[in-house]
Amino acid sequence: MMKPLLPILSLATAITAQYQNPVLWEDLADIDILRVDDAFYYSASTMHYSPGAPILRSYDLVNWEYAGHSVPELDWGDKYNLNGGRAYVKGIWASTLNYRPSTSSFYWGGCIESGKTYMYTAPAVEGPWERHDPPIDRCYYDAGLLVDDDDALYVAYGNTEISVARLSEDGFSEVENRQVFTSDFTIEGARFYKIDGKYYILVTRPPDAQFVLMSTAGPFGPYTMKPLVDRVASPVPETGAPHQGGIVDTPNGDWYYMAFIDAYPGGRLPVLAPIIFDADGWPSVQLVNGGWGASYPMPTISASASKKVKRTLGTDTFNGTSLSHEWEWNHNPDTTKYSVDNGLYLQAATVTDDLYAARNTLTRRIPGPASTATIILDIAGMLDGDHAGLTLLRQSSAWIGIKKDAGGAARVVMVNGITMTEDWETDSKGEETDSVPVPEGAERVWLRARADIDPSSAGEGSFEYSVDGEGFLPLGDTLVFNREWQFFMGYRFGIFYYATQELGGTVVVEEFEVVVA
Repeated sequence: MMKPLLPILSLATAITAQYQNPVLWEDLADIDILRVDDAFYYSASTMHYSPGAPILRSYDLVNWEYAGHSVPELDWGDKYNLNGGRAYVKGIWASTLNYRPSTSSFYWGGCIESGKTYMYTAPAVEGPWERHDPPIDRCYYDAGLLVDDDDALYVAYGNTEISVARLSEDGFSEVENRQVFTSDFTIEGARFYKIDGKYYILVTRPPDAQFVLMSTAGPFGPYTMKPLVDRVASPVPETGAPHQGGIVDTPNGDWYYMAFIDAYPGGRLPVLAPIIFDADGWPSVQLVNGGWGASYPMPTISASASKKVKRTLGTDTFNGTSLSHEWEWNHNPDTTKYSVDNGLYLQAATVTDDLYAARNTLTRRIPGPASTATIILDIAGMLDGDHAGLTLLRQSSAWIGIKKDAGGAARVVMVNGITMTEDWETDSKGEETDSVPVPEGAERVWLRARADIDPSSAGEGSFEYSVDGEGFLPLGDTLVFNREWQFFMGYRFGIFYYATQELGGTVVVEEFEVVVA
């Protein structure tokens, strides 16, 4: 008897699902990645943005949600409050995140401005996060934290000369320190692991390679070095080679390497590839035609239907009384000048005519390769001289917004040419390129920013406005994005409000929507 044909559904499911690189088209650099039971966690750099060190969560290594921040406040001096100074491109660089089973605690550590290393702990990534003082009186530059099998804590760190420190039992001070390896070329970005009895320190050679140091004798070495991936083609055209990241295993024993690619003007984007270990314990990336694959088979992980992550795109109506973890402020905010209560209420926090000096600019990463952000702004509470709106923010910026002129007249304005010097001081406060009056009696405006951050594109931003939420009109000229790497962070959408005459005004952001083009 002839056997029945397989149903179409069975044939379809035989086709292996694929994921695409980058797994997140967002600026999330200096990756530290780990697994706790069936959940994966991912920590990234944030420089001067607050709260700092975002933590993302996934159950399949491909789909991620923002789950928390390890550093609730950048409490390392007044410049982080835009008070008497600025902290642009300072703050949180390559830091480390790990989990300690014996105390059921997450540990975060980071060296701030090449001075001291600060340690924070929390019972869950959502917090509450506690800073432990005094800080360790040594800079663990580009650190990687290891929780050993016997619960001892070690940190690998350094630039070219790699050292290992053994921490105290609580992890908040140092008890031993040794230099374990010296390279003939620059290496940094340490990540520390113990796998099958061997100790591994992953290091990057910026900007295009990743190497592995391996020891079979213990955490202090001696170590030998081999490349993990060296100057391979990126899966995204016109971007740098994958490097500087971490490795993680799945519950069924497969291993993956998450690296980033330099993809300005958008920033540094995470890419994921499987790795395998040879008989001697050396890992290597599984390449596709000699390069990092644009796609790979989905990791073989079975997550329960209840463990699905929340997408970061769509509309935020600021429900509840706190901001979601996708949001970060440009420097620490003045917490007395904003609130969340089914809408974002902003009071002018600074008297200035300089966007870069204004406190309480709220930012979100721009998802690529191109996206559009729209806000609904209630302007009824603005005072004469106030400026409020939506910006494309980096060291070369522009914005669309409302200027309240003398006598109470309001205009929709596009300002371009806002720039910083190489020392991150304001070079130009920009100039109006176009404006239109807000219709008399109108209390709400819709402001829109379009951003194309694809490295293969022209790299431009543009702006539109509406007074009814339906018909949008372009305003002003285009912002040509700055592609230089020295600012490190990519362009962001930013919502701002500041006074040029006196404090006391208020605006309400009723909605923020972001859509990938």
